[in-house]
Amino acid sequence: MAGGDGLLSKLKSKFGDQIVGANLEAIDPWIEISPDALVEVSRFVRDDAALKLEMLNCITAVDWLEVDPKKAAKAGFEPHLEMVYHLSSISKRHTLVLKVKLPRWKDGVEGEAPECPSVSSVWSTADWHERETYDLSGVIFTGHPNLRRILCPEDWVGYPLRKDYQMPLEYHGIRGR
Repeated sequence: MAGGDGLLSKLKSKFGDQIVGANLEAIDPWIEISPDALVEVSRFVRDDAALKLEMLNCITAVDWLEVDPKKAAKAGFEPHLEMVYHLSSISKRHTLVLKVKLPRWKDGVEGEAPECPSVSSVWSTADWHERETYDLSGVIFTGHPNLRRILCPEDWVGYPLRKDYQMPLEYHGIRGR
């Protein structure tokens, strides 16, 4: 992204410690922010005259889980989910990725889905993207106007895109594997 250093300085001066990391030289330039700052930073990058990131292309969750304990010890990181927001400016012809790190489970309790603020009030396209991420990765988007399953049946158990998800042998009498 052209002028990346200026952007990072501007964001750090406005949001301080809530800007956790960045790599603006990457093929897809990215900024990592704290979950608490997501909505405010999103509004800023959408409304700032120099950025005008008016288009939310997609949202996804990446499950950073190493299932091999030996590799996990070497990697030196805690398993977590990473929310990834791909943004574009049509008028300025540039892109930016916002990243937010979440725990795999709320308060460390397995089965309790982590929470992330909804950006559906910033970009209307977030509505369906957040529903898909909720359904497949198990992230609760607080403030979402209609958070419910979009792909899996209402009585589905688990989150199919989690690395530790076990596909059921059967679902309502239909063999799954």
